[in-house]
Amino acid sequence: MHDLEEHRAARTVAAAPEVSLAKPTPAPDAPAEPPDRPSAERLKRSYQALWQVATHERSRAAVRLAVRHGGYLLGGAGVVAKRGWEGRTVAVHHRMRAMALAAGDHAAAAEWQDRADRFRRERHARRVELIHKVPTMAKSAAIGTAAAEGALLLVGICMAIHDRELHDVVAPTLAAIDAIQALCWFASIAWGPALGLALMAGLSHLWRAGHKNETAPAWARPASGTVDDVPVTPSIVVKALSDLGVPALKKAIKEMADGAAGMLGPITLAGCGVEVDVTLPIGVSTEEVLSKRRKLAENMNRHEHELHMTIPPTPRTVRMWIADSGALDEPIGPSPLVTDPDMTADYTSGRAPWGQDLRGDAVLISLFQLHMLITGLSNQGKTASLRALALWLALDPRVEFRIADLKGVGDWQMFDGLATVLIQGPTDEQVIAATEMVEEGVAEMERRGALMRELTAKGWSQEKILADPRFAPLVFIVDEAQVAYGSGARETYVAENGTVKYGAPYGGAKNISRYFRAIKAIHDQGRVVSVTTWEGTQDPTDQNLPVRSRNGNHIRASLVVGTESQAKMALGEMPVDAGAAPHKLRQGLDKGTLVVAGDGIKLAPGQPSMTVRTHFIDGDAAKEIAERAKARRAGVETQAAADPAEDVDHLTNVLEALGDGKRIQTQEVLRRLISKHPRAYDGWELHDLTRVLREAGAEPKATRADNGKTGVVCVSRARIEAAIEAREDATESDAE
Repeated sequence: MHDLEEHRAARTVAAAPEVSLAKPTPAPDAPAEPPDRPSAERLKRSYQALWQVATHERSRAAVRLAVRHGGYLLGGAGVVAKRGWEGRTVAVHHRMRAMALAAGDHAAAAEWQDRADRFRRERHARRVELIHKVPTMAKSAAIGTAAAEGALLLVGICMAIHDRELHDVVAPTLAAIDAIQALCWFASIAWGPALGLALMAGLSHLWRAGHKNETAPAWARPASGTVDDVPVTPSIVVKALSDLGVPALKKAIKEMADGAAGMLGPITLAGCGVEVDVTLPIGVSTEEVLSKRRKLAENMNRHEHELHMTIPPTPRTVRMWIADSGALDEPIGPSPLVTDPDMTADYTSGRAPWGQDLRGDAVLISLFQLHMLITGLSNQGKTASLRALALWLALDPRVEFRIADLKGVGDWQMFDGLATVLIQGPTDEQVIAATEMVEEGVAEMERRGALMRELTAKGWSQEKILADPRFAPLVFIVDEAQVAYGSGARETYVAENGTVKYGAPYGGAKNISRYFRAIKAIHDQGRVVSVTTWEGTQDPTDQNLPVRSRNGNHIRASLVVGTESQAKMALGEMPVDAGAAPHKLRQGLDKGTLVVAGDGIKLAPGQPSMTVRTHFIDGDAAKEIAERAKARRAGVETQAAADPAEDVDHLTNVLEALGDGKRIQTQEVLRRLISKHPRAYDGWELHDLTRVLREAGAEPKATRADNGKTGVVCVSRARIEAAIEAREDATESDAE
């Protein structure tokens, strides 16, 4: 037993300590050791140095260089592998077939399917042939080896017999074995370098393939050219249309599941550019796209003149031709008239080489019985374009030209000796002469019309009539015709009571203008009898190019003009509404480029116009072509003049035909001459009589005739007598 007191004392000592409810005050933390400041700054400086090295232009260039050439190698490997795969499979055939089906060309799709089937059959035949050739090749190798060894043994036997040495039998065989060993030794030595060269050649081939196809990332490729050097891809076209600013079009493109690829036809190469048909979604009109040509071109990284849009027959479709950047600034080749000295022309069935279209194809134009109008701003190639057609047509000896150059700076001088009439100058006198020239054309047209009715009544066919020399093609060319339409020249004469009277104006754009009425008359009825007019004007307006005159032309062409309204004056409203845009050409940069509408040029179905880059024929080349034409015509005249012709005194005969008259109309004088002297004047026309009298100094002039008619071309008795007297004086002087 233990003592109770001891037990209590033990409990007191082992009792738990007292618990205090007061929050003890925390002891202050021991101060942290200061950081190593020099080490932190060193890290910061190292980081900055590394950043500067990494962001330095040389480092970036090095990275781009490595990525670029690595991309060329890897991408080139892919290109070569794809090329090899497509060469051994029908992958290309399937892709082309799918494109043809997408374009709706089922005939082309069937053709590609036939090609794929034929390729499979030929590939299978080659494989079977190779399998059959393996045993044959092994047998051939064994036979060849045995034959070679037999030949060597035969040589050895011959050597052994000759030298009486038995071991010479195997000497050739041992020599062959030594040669093979030497060859193997050489191959073992050259194998390493050859393998290295082969590896380098393979890598070089892969690099070239990748470089050609630009397989490196765009950011790693060197900056070359400009931003315009961007190929036209479906994604670029769709993106350009989406950003065009047409809400309905942008919304429809976003809603298309195929990324709007279905609205594009195949992108095909077309000359110096590509062509693609865009089918617009419902709710978007073609006019909305045509009116935003500049923005659409810029969205595709092109200039406005490098995008041409037309409306094909398919509804809700816009056909876009997109030029390669800068391609339209390159000149086209020379005219075939310059390069081919043996070229001929045929007015009836031939086509004149005029230039190239945007695809780079030759543009040939028919001129048979077609009136033509070419207009545009000044100094843009109008005269050169018109003259190029005339030079080609001059190579047909049947065609007669009567030309009025109302600029008068020698652009048509090479036609002196080709044209029966050549008027040059911008004054009122030249306008009067041009008017009389065209009026003589009206008279000739009426004479031919009467003759055609007479021959038709006799049963002549249209072809036989036009082949008759009396219906030889007659072309009236008036260059700078706006001078005639704007001229105020009028006929004046003195009446019997002494007052000055004014006749109808020669020029002008109103119906009372003699020039306008003559041109309109030929437009109405001249074509059928091969009497046509070609006019060249500049800066067309309603004042200098009347609507009734311009609408009478079959071929209407325009170089660059200032406004859309002028474009409609030049070509008509329908071609311009369908996409023809001569007002979008660049003045000074697109010289010789014109937009043609109407007849003469073969256009695709539904195509209202064509943009033509005409061949430029300079003055020296034009003179050479004109000389060739003169030589051909001279040859024809020489043949016609083979028979001796009797001497005819034309002035005396004309004076006799005048009788007692003072001023008789030229047509009446010609009728009297043919009646009195049919052998000498049968087949003569007004221009023949006018030419003879002009050469004699008694050219007919527009005046008041004896029968009271005013403003008609008459032969003057006084001028004929003066010409005869001058001729006699010249004869006496020569005799002295």
